[in-house]
Amino acid sequence: MVQHKQFGKKILDIIDPVLVCLCIAASILGIVAIFSATYSMGTYRLVIVQSCALVVGVIAMLCISRVDYELWGEATKLIYIGNVILLVLVLFIGMGRDTTGTKGWIDMGPVSLQPAEFVKLGFILTFAKHLQAVKNDVNYIPTLILLTLHMGVIVALILLQPDAGTAMVFVFIFLSMLFAAGFSYKYLAVGAIAFVIAAPIFWYFKESFLSTYQINRFLVFFDPYRDPTGAGYNVIQSEISIGSGQLAGQGFLQGSQNQLEYLPAKHTDFIFATIGEEWGFIGAIVVVALLAFIIMRCLLIARKVNDDFGCFICVGIASMFAFHMIENIGMCLQLMPVTGIPLPFFSYGGSSLLTSLMAIGFVNSVSRRTRGLNF
Repeated sequence: MVQHKQFGKKILDIIDPVLVCLCIAASILGIVAIFSATYSMGTYRLVIVQSCALVVGVIAMLCISRVDYELWGEATKLIYIGNVILLVLVLFIGMGRDTTGTKGWIDMGPVSLQPAEFVKLGFILTFAKHLQAVKNDVNYIPTLILLTLHMGVIVALILLQPDAGTAMVFVFIFLSMLFAAGFSYKYLAVGAIAFVIAAPIFWYFKESFLSTYQINRFLVFFDPYRDPTGAGYNVIQSEISIGSGQLAGQGFLQGSQNQLEYLPAKHTDFIFATIGEEWGFIGAIVVVALLAFIIMRCLLIARKVNDDFGCFICVGIASMFAFHMIENIGMCLQLMPVTGIPLPFFSYGGSSLLTSLMAIGFVNSVSRRTRGLNF
């Protein structure tokens, strides 16, 4: 009994209990939603894979939580090189898993890994260290050029897959961490003006940068009924599913769009629509609240820690979760273009869940510093 108490105390010493409980609760609800989404398929394989990813993810989170995050800062050059090697490797041996033409997965036998998910964490660590070194000069043009190059190499390799949705995640993380370091709003204004000027030119030459599938996704964002059986089908079915859930939902395993296979990608990209149909507005609010509390907890820890490197890590991880949540839920509601970005802790995907829990491990490591514990 004493040993159990000591073990429990050691666990509590290396984690932020509130943050970890929120993440595990979200992950378990995600597995329940995946079970419902795949029930009509007559197989439990995906539920088993996600459950195994949860167990492995929790173990990885605890291991990372025990390590002083400053040690990762000493290896950022190696981490960045590893990120580049992984993304280059994907271009040669990557495989696709959908009709978008994206080849971002590496076959590992019974499972496949999406390296870009893990590269997000590597990028946050390396960029946080870079920002720590140049924080006082972050608004100087030469410094900004180097910081942009830091992000640009990664984004360019991801766009070659091609995966514009994931590239957008990196850009959002980049900007969020820049602002945390004191980036001037005047540059944002200049960037906004440049975007307005460049957007029409980019759209005129869109065929040179985007595939036909990607172009159609942007077009149906404004009017999904221009191609109701093609590019607009996913969004239309998602809206029908969420709307039919009303306040309390149709009931577990009772969603008509879900169980009758009308809703596509119902266990991955559109898991939120599955939840909205079966759990209703109440269930949807629970999902949003869980993710919002996770993000706010990360930002609270970032605010408390008296260390730039730790602060930037937490801000980067919070921004990663925030963009995923906003984009995924937004596309289910036709408020954002469909990009195939998973909903953290809820969407099926071992790489995504493992990455999310590892990210919480880094936040836990930073959180220990705020409690004044010895490493």
